[in-house]
Amino acid sequence: MKRRKARAQALQLLYQLDLDPRDPEMVLEEWEKEEYPQWAKEFVRRLVKGVWEKREEIDAHIQRFSYRWRIDRMDRVDRNILRIGTFEILYCHDIPIKVAINEAVEMAKKFGSSEDSKGFINAILDKIAKTISKEEKENGEGQKHLDERRAGAMG
Repeated sequence: MKRRKARAQALQLLYQLDLDPRDPEMVLEEWEKEEYPQWAKEFVRRLVKGVWEKREEIDAHIQRFSYRWRIDRMDRVDRNILRIGTFEILYCHDIPIKVAINEAVEMAKKFGSSEDSKGFINAILDKIAKTISKEEKENGEGQKHLDERRAGAMG
């Protein structure tokens, strides 16, 4: 299993939670009964729990740049792809920003609600990334840290 497939699994679980909000731990425990490599289980768990716990903050970032679309009016799949991408940009400093955006766009191509999903998701995540990068610079995070996140290895 590659990280791309693990992200797709996280998307499915987050979609399920979006339909039936409950304890993500229960959903993860059910999913983890399947045979997956340990690293995949840990990565999916990190994404699902992280997105679910931080979704208010994540949704605020998404809403800030989705000018004509309220977050609650977005297609559930597109919304959860955006949430995963935003979570990776904001909280997964081991994942380069470029990779987080690219992986979200790839998910949108495969699972998005329409042909326009990939462009919509790319535009919002790009704006979030640029804003975060600017804020990190202003807060003294330094250019080296940002360059490492932009350039890093594939996720």
